[in-house]
Amino acid sequence: MFANVLVEQLGLPVPAVPTLILSGTLAAEGKLSAATLLGVAVLACTIADGLWYLAGRRYGLAVLKFLCKVSLSPDSCVRQTENQYGQWGSLTLVLGKFIPGVSTVAPPLAGAMKVGWARYLAFNTLGCIAWAGAAIGVGMAFHDQIGALVDRLEDLGTVAVQIVAVLLAAYIALKWWERRRFYRTLRLARITVGELRDLMKAGKQPVVVDVRSPSARALDRRFIPGALAMDLAEVDGRRAELPSEREIVFYCTCPNEASAAVAAKQLMSLGYSHVRPLLGGLDEWEAAGYDIERRDE
Repeated sequence: MFANVLVEQLGLPVPAVPTLILSGTLAAEGKLSAATLLGVAVLACTIADGLWYLAGRRYGLAVLKFLCKVSLSPDSCVRQTENQYGQWGSLTLVLGKFIPGVSTVAPPLAGAMKVGWARYLAFNTLGCIAWAGAAIGVGMAFHDQIGALVDRLEDLGTVAVQIVAVLLAAYIALKWWERRRFYRTLRLARITVGELRDLMKAGKQPVVVDVRSPSARALDRRFIPGALAMDLAEVDGRRAELPSEREIVFYCTCPNEASAAVAAKQLMSLGYSHVRPLLGGLDEWEAAGYDIERRDE
């Protein structure tokens, strides 16, 4: 159980909840100590989350970008966590344990936002206790039904192992397919930073929009000069600031310009035609040596 919780909290797609529930069943039958099980699960959870927290404090946004690249739920997992953190603050470390994707991203995000050690440990430990305790509690409450299922699986012998393997493989395959489908939706012609710069110098007055989340902008104060700060959820409601006759360029700092492409597709579905995501985003703009504006808020 320790190993299962540890690798899941580190981000590998190996669900630990079934193991926790089964452990709770054994505890209800007097074969294991519920208190010990909870302590072991919380310890594993704390170690894994602590490593991510330290990585976030040390490397900041680079850790979140790395998670976007390797996650089976790209970009959306990080953006969802950033949005939740903006709403819930440190409570995200507690409530996020019950939300797939958020559980892994919340600790490094807390580290990147320089949440203090004491505050982080208090909220994250509470989250680990609530998450592990809930799963173990379910196992204890329904131990008769779960025990009967386990007995049935034991009767099946190697077939049961094959069933579990197939289910795990199916879960990973589903998440991989969702990832591929997500990236297929992002296939859209990009505008290069050089082309955007040329439009600006030619007086075409393109509307440049920063669609990073508020939390991401709080961590990284860089902006392309004159860019509008607009969350994805605000794009439709702020269409008055996005004249359809002008070039509209969205940018972000996420892999494959994911958020920018989503925003562009959203406007295109509303009838806009002069709208494109910025290839390479804000990082590519700065790497090209173009002006960067820094804002305090």
